[in-house]
Amino acid sequence: MIFKVYYQPTKRINPRRESTESLYLEADSEAIARALVEEQTDHNIEFIEKLDDASLEYEQQSVNFQLTEFNK
Repeated sequence: MIFKVYYQPTKRINPRRESTESLYLEADSEAIARALVEEQTDHNIEFIEKLDDASLEYEQQSVNFQLTEFNK
């Protein structure tokens, strides 16, 4: 499954919509996706969205679409 993770780059700053970033991640579940991001980064996760087929197809059309890979 592919998840879109919305996050703030650091946990030190209060979340602001203007500074929200996102990454795409393949994982077996939302819990695993969250654990990977929390273990591998200092990101402050705001929301994790599971992408269905139509949403994934739409996101893949963006020039910014790139799957992030973490060491497990």
